[in-house]
Amino acid sequence: MSGHSKWATIKRKKAAIDAARGQTFTRAIRELTIAAREGGSAPENNPRLRRAIDTAKASNMPADNITRAIKKGAGELEGVRYEEICYEGYAPGGTAVLVEVLTDNRNRTVSEIRHIFTKRNGNLAESNAVAWMFERKGIIMIESSVDEDKLMEVALEAGAEDVQGEDGEFEVTTAPSDLETVVAALEKAGIKFESAESQRVAANKVTVQGNEAKSLIGLLDTLEEHDDVQKVWSNADIVYDED
Repeated sequence: MSGHSKWATIKRKKAAIDAARGQTFTRAIRELTIAAREGGSAPENNPRLRRAIDTAKASNMPADNITRAIKKGAGELEGVRYEEICYEGYAPGGTAVLVEVLTDNRNRTVSEIRHIFTKRNGNLAESNAVAWMFERKGIIMIESSVDEDKLMEVALEAGAEDVQGEDGEFEVTTAPSDLETVVAALEKAGIKFESAESQRVAANKVTVQGNEAKSLIGLLDTLEEHDDVQKVWSNADIVYDED
């Protein structure tokens, strides 16, 4: 019985890993497709597509899958047409949540997102109810091994707004329009980075702890697990209770 239990556990773990990988691939394919649709299939002329390709490669997506997704987006192959939507809602603790999705069925997705909010003690809100609380920023995460003085010099001269170090990593903040310029400067200087993307940053945080924090985490986790969800943003500052 012990052997059976062992292999059953291994199979369950492998299934969970495969499911996570499949979800990652699905999101990457959708982003590749819509990036190519909006900005063309040439990465050198399409910053969003370049970032999408980098993300797909980082997840070990096969090159053929990447190429096929780009061709679909550019109209060179038949494929599903995705729509970008941002849903807004209120979550436990009085926090605000933004949910960015790519969907081929708006009605299905909004129904499912609303159900998640309701089930997890939140509620879906009208457009612009909480979006005003967030600002678009370019965020670049830098490996901790980088020379701090060099990083600050290169990033700030290229137009970065700020450089902060915390928990063994550096975070470079830019205006969305300057993200690619700063990335290019870092690459030219040989400074490696872990990620570079446009994010929604909350101007003010709301502290959440205890049961409200647990409920909020449950809501955010469930949203992120939804197949159509690309990114989830919150203005919560979660305080974890000590055991």
